[in-house]
Amino acid sequence: MLYMDTVPDGAVCDEACKLAEKRGFGSLKGFVNGVLRTLARQKDSLPLPDREKEPLRYLSVRYSMPDWIVDLWAEEYGVEITETILEGLMRIRPVSVRLRTDLTPEQTQGLCAAFRAQGITPAPSGYLPYVYDLEGVNGVDRLPGFEEGWFTVQDVSSALAVEAAGIRKGDFVVDVCASPGGKSLLAAEKAARVLARDKSEDRAERIREAARRMDARNVEVQVRDGRLTDESLLGQADVVLLDVPCSGLGVIGKKRDIKYHVSRESVREMTMLQKEIVSASWRYVKPGGTLLYSTCTIDAMENEAMVRFISEQLPFDPAPLDGLPGEIRTFRESFEALRDRNGKPSRQGLNEAQKRACVQLLPGYTQGDGFFIARFIRKPSDAGENPLEEGTRSGERPL
Repeated sequence: MLYMDTVPDGAVCDEACKLAEKRGFGSLKGFVNGVLRTLARQKDSLPLPDREKEPLRYLSVRYSMPDWIVDLWAEEYGVEITETILEGLMRIRPVSVRLRTDLTPEQTQGLCAAFRAQGITPAPSGYLPYVYDLEGVNGVDRLPGFEEGWFTVQDVSSALAVEAAGIRKGDFVVDVCASPGGKSLLAAEKAARVLARDKSEDRAERIREAARRMDARNVEVQVRDGRLTDESLLGQADVVLLDVPCSGLGVIGKKRDIKYHVSRESVREMTMLQKEIVSASWRYVKPGGTLLYSTCTIDAMENEAMVRFISEQLPFDPAPLDGLPGEIRTFRESFEALRDRNGKPSRQGLNEAQKRACVQLLPGYTQGDGFFIARFIRKPSDAGENPLEEGTRSGERPL
């Protein structure tokens, strides 16, 4: 009633009364109904914490976000920027689809016309010409073009990560944590061969199904835990995609239950897992090749701190994100200035080269999900590599 504008108040009251009866509290249906009907009448005048005296508590209640997340972002960005992020996460998000990049303009126009004929409004994402937001969708698998493999569900921020990798036609790409396969499929339209891996058969089968539907014949799917180093891949990949497991704070706008399950402790545990996967996988990159690190979160410990770890502890140089649209690079520069004005420069102390190698996409400021992208080039010489390498010579042994 307070946070979901698309649900009528009457429906909330009716459903709550049914639930009370179902749970064995039928005698309390009148009480439940009375409380909720009163709330419906008075919700526009409910008292909020004092914005001046308790600004963070106010944001927590106003935007239905746990205190610790508000505190985390306020410490990193300041109150003003945090509120804009929270506003962005509250907006109803359309379904985002990525069209095949080899569709002709005529095919794209015909597909959009077919969407409109079903009452669906397609709108270009603005950043990438092949990503569209669809308003009014009810079941993607029933849309025209789905069975034909003309598109797949993928947020524009996820597609931007692949663009940032700078994949070329003859490249061999390894996607270490690939499910559900969106990045692998887009990479397959740019590269010669893609090896997509994930830790379970269920995850791998999701990728296979998508690859079959999209006719991505140059994608090989394997089941493998990303924490295990595969000696057969050492120095083989032109590009390694590391979209590592994360806290998911950047996609709360789509998956609102995340905020109730994640905690500060789980975020700390996640950073350890991320380092395990990076440490086990970086040697797949051939000298001069690209490592693309990404997450769908808004947390400096999982993002900027990992930029420092990769560029200072491993044999990689931070590389500029030249493959991203100019709007993204412009946003990064203007946002850094905004942080400085708010007295909140990055707590991770990145140098200029490291800053140019990464970008944090933020709801309320950029389109799509909250997403982090960072790019690195493996140094051409292995001389003096970090001792961490010895820890990865473990074959089937987790780090």
